[in-house]
Amino acid sequence: MHRSTTNSASPRFREAIDNALDLLHNDAEPPASTAKELAHPLPSLLEQCQQLLTEADVQNPPPVRTVHSLACTGGTLISRCIAAQPNTQVLSEVDPLSPFVPGGFLPTDIIGLSRFSSRPADRETQILLFLAGLQALYDQSLRAGQHLILRDHSHGHFHFSDTIPDRPTLRDIVQRTHPVRSLVTVRHPFDVYLSLLDTGWVQHFSPPTLNEYAQRVHAFLDAYPDCPLIRYEDFVAEPTTVMPSICEALALSYNPDFTDTFAVIELSGNTGRSGDLISPRPRRPHPPSLDQEAQASDAYQTLLARLGYPA
Repeated sequence: MHRSTTNSASPRFREAIDNALDLLHNDAEPPASTAKELAHPLPSLLEQCQQLLTEADVQNPPPVRTVHSLACTGGTLISRCIAAQPNTQVLSEVDPLSPFVPGGFLPTDIIGLSRFSSRPADRETQILLFLAGLQALYDQSLRAGQHLILRDHSHGHFHFSDTIPDRPTLRDIVQRTHPVRSLVTVRHPFDVYLSLLDTGWVQHFSPPTLNEYAQRVHAFLDAYPDCPLIRYEDFVAEPTTVMPSICEALALSYNPDFTDTFAVIELSGNTGRSGDLISPRPRRPHPPSLDQEAQASDAYQTLLARLGYPA
């Protein structure tokens, strides 16, 4: 990870560096004062370098990256390609307040255990537990020179239960303690709805109609109004053109060979049609009545316009 030092280096530190460089270019014996200065320099120089880097991190801490996508939108494919970029660590399907936390045996899940304890933790305590764990991962990623990326599980927030709950998003929570760079990915809502029908996940919200789905996607987009937006169709059509834009949005270095390496990366959430090729997929078969429902839905038609899809 590239870091830039600040102007806070001491004159003595700079003088020691200059003296060391002079020795590399001068065969003559160093003056006695210089030799004495360099007699115990190496640990001191390393410590001073580390101190300068630490001060730079405190002044400009690296961000946590967050990627937000709804179910069946190709988010796992895009996240795997992001994970194929240099020095990345991607956590997939993150939502500390998810309604999908099961009961039963949860020995490694401190948030889940807190929910099902003899005195269940409230929402704020669950958030604090998540932030404490996030801090440990963030610190470890800095030590390893890696970029920490959280791929959101937005389905549990916007497409689960009869109404969308009034609660903070993953990005809202992370912003409490860290700078954040975020990205939203979407897919044509008609294709997504067909996938939800195929998986049975339309039963997670009520009524399970295309119009209701479109209204909830509007709410999802409203939660991230200032985030760059990537369309799945654009990505699969020209991955090597779109991926540099994704890297720029997330402040990541770009690996031009990611199309050859992403296939070995496994992330949770890969529930769509199988395959490791980045290519467009044909629309699933569907009854004509669904096309009629799409034409009659104002929420769906305005969503198409909002995302730049043809009607």
